[in-house]
Amino acid sequence: MNQIARALMRSAVHGRRGGVRFVSTSGFAIARASSEGFAVKQPSFCLFSASQLIERPFSSSSTSSASSKDDSAPKGGEQSEKSVLVSSYWGITREKSITREDGSPWPWNCFMPWETYKADLSIDLHKHHVPKTFLDKFAYWTVKILRIPTDIFFQRRYGCRAMMLETVAAVPGMVGGMLLHLRSLRKFEHSGGWIKALLEEAENERMHLMTMVELVKPKWYERLLVLTVQGVFFNAFFVLYLISPKLAHRIVGYLEEEAIHSYTEFLRDIDSGAIKNISAPAIAIDYWRLPKDATLRDVVIVVRADEAHHRDVNHFASDIHYQGKELKEAPAPLGRNGTQLIKHWTVALKSRLTLHRTLHGRMYLVKFPMLMEVFPAQWKIELLVKVLNV
Repeated sequence: MNQIARALMRSAVHGRRGGVRFVSTSGFAIARASSEGFAVKQPSFCLFSASQLIERPFSSSSTSSASSKDDSAPKGGEQSEKSVLVSSYWGITREKSITREDGSPWPWNCFMPWETYKADLSIDLHKHHVPKTFLDKFAYWTVKILRIPTDIFFQRRYGCRAMMLETVAAVPGMVGGMLLHLRSLRKFEHSGGWIKALLEEAENERMHLMTMVELVKPKWYERLLVLTVQGVFFNAFFVLYLISPKLAHRIVGYLEEEAIHSYTEFLRDIDSGAIKNISAPAIAIDYWRLPKDATLRDVVIVVRADEAHHRDVNHFASDIHYQGKELKEAPAPLGRNGTQLIKHWTVALKSRLTLHRTLHGRMYLVKFPMLMEVFPAQWKIELLVKVLNV
């Protein structure tokens, strides 16, 4: 083993002809040290020849060393490629046993099978928060004004509109989650699960974008528009969330209401034939657990359901702030079934965070701390009766 190591180091340092000269710890390819006749199968570092670094610096497969051209070049002048061997030096590997339900290999690195879900299509799409306070009205009309240039620019091109909107919609969850994360670190306190909830929202919106990119290829000026809008919106929302989280969440809630409207119009154009109902992209089928013969219409329906869930989460978060509470005082609606938790907590918030129940002429009052203890484990409000032994 020492003989092999000495031979490899001589080749790397002195650049001997036929040897391997460049050393990388990235762990994505393995080359042959042919100068001494040794083959390295699973080293703790990775070796590249000069030609490999120049020709294929980011390739997922490695060719044989430049010194063994006669051996590596088969008949016909074509260069053979070897399969990738990932170094186990860092201990980070991916199990080959990850498969779909039908047993086929899982093709995605951006999400795993246990992160997929079926959208809640029973969610109410027509709910609307009626603006009553000054901040609510400011948020509502801000969103309405921002919709005007969007309608002018995209008109009825709902595929391009959806792609643009998702680049914006994925920003608030990331900003809110980041600021709550930093607050938790500064104050040495828990977030009530809201960091994860908001980052989950941002990731879900990003997956919407990844799906839309498969359907609509953005043009150069649309990419430029995305860069401009994202830069302006991120910084503006960052400052807004620092100043008034309740206004920030309310604006996002109204943005999601507009997203629901846009996807509804998208569906109308598909049903009328104005937009071709093509097959759903593979990434959408796996992410939302759609049937293999799913179409664009199916994708739009599940995306719209996601937007309705985000609408509820953000209006709910704004309501918490309006009650003079912090988000950590209410359990976050984690997961895709968090809507039920939102419903129960909305009842509690509207009754000033108290729950009354009369039994045999007696009044039982459940204060806010009791709700904090019960809801994370049991989301159904009926179980409070058992907890309180009523």
